[in-house]
Amino acid sequence: MRTRELPSPNHDARAGAPDMIVLHYTGMPSAAAALARMTDAAAKVSAHWMIDEDGGLVRLVPEARRAWHAGAAFWRGVRDINGVSVGIELVNPGHEFGYRPFPAPQIAALVELLGEIRSRWIIPDARILGHSDVAPRRKEDPGELFPWEDLAKDGHGLWPRARPAPGPPLKAGEEGAAVLALQSGLARLGYDLTASGRYDEATLAVVRAFQRHWAPGRIDGLADGQARASLLALLKISP
Repeated sequence: MRTRELPSPNHDARAGAPDMIVLHYTGMPSAAAALARMTDAAAKVSAHWMIDEDGGLVRLVPEARRAWHAGAAFWRGVRDINGVSVGIELVNPGHEFGYRPFPAPQIAALVELLGEIRSRWIIPDARILGHSDVAPRRKEDPGELFPWEDLAKDGHGLWPRARPAPGPPLKAGEEGAAVLALQSGLARLGYDLTASGRYDEATLAVVRAFQRHWAPGRIDGLADGQARASLLALLKISP
């Protein structure tokens, strides 16, 4: 792979080996702007890798070091996501500057890079996540246009095979056992969500994040039959 070295000053020591990969989009008007920010000491932001739309790679932080890409985040009881993950930025303007599909050369480079990273570290499929998964109330990336299903077919990440469950979507303000079961399942999968039995704003945010990753047919925070069935399927295959 074509790799350019552009060291960022924004990193520190890890407590142990990484066991997670977090995917982002850069969310800036250009690749140059993203690199300028990730190499600016004042910004205190970085990632281990950036992949341009033509498939070119930039290595910013050694994987053995803790890059600063996730911010305030959570997954399966861990809040220091930076400390346990490898962060990969995919060049894309994002929802603010003109979100668009990820080009084939970029995804091909990502697949190759993921294979290399996973040859160096033990990273299960269930721990290949999006920024919106670990920070659902703050982040949308890499977003609903990211080809998670294709990535899973190439051997990286999980993708559920599920037929939609019957019944109307669960929606904001609803209460009861069905909401409690949904919240409990999302929390069991890894999301930071309290099972209160009430479909509150936190639940809406987490369901939107889930939809962006595993049920992209609708991104509205309402748990329809596809989202609920996909969650159940994931819980069966996620360790």
